[in-house]
Amino acid sequence: MAISSKQWQLTAGLGTCLAGVTVLRIFDPATSGVFPPCPVHYLTGWYCPGCGSLRAVHQLLHGNPSAAWAMNPLTVVLLPFLTYGLIAWVVAETYGKQLPQPFLPAAWIRALGIAIILFGIARNIPLHPLDLLAPGAMLRF
Repeated sequence: MAISSKQWQLTAGLGTCLAGVTVLRIFDPATSGVFPPCPVHYLTGWYCPGCGSLRAVHQLLHGNPSAAWAMNPLTVVLLPFLTYGLIAWVVAETYGKQLPQPFLPAAWIRALGIAIILFGIARNIPLHPLDLLAPGAMLRF
């Protein structure tokens, strides 16, 4: 039984994701040096909307949702939706069946884009309580 190119790509993609999650579970992005720094923060000193996401997922993989929230609340909120989307894609590619797909009006998608941009701006404003949106700032409490 020959493996098709599509099956091979799917298997390789899932294997890569699993390896990435395993490495993220084992190595702490905050201290290990295995993961590169955020290029936006490295070049500008500003936090992008994704800054702290690897540390947040690392904390979730270790069962620390409050620490994950402190690293990047946007990641904690959006991760279940991204995970569902990935699972729905894998099921569709593997079995040819569609999982229920919620309908999102275009205005909601635009609102999400605006919310992500505003989150990125707000976490760089050095005024309380906005300064708590910086990665790890909530851990000091």
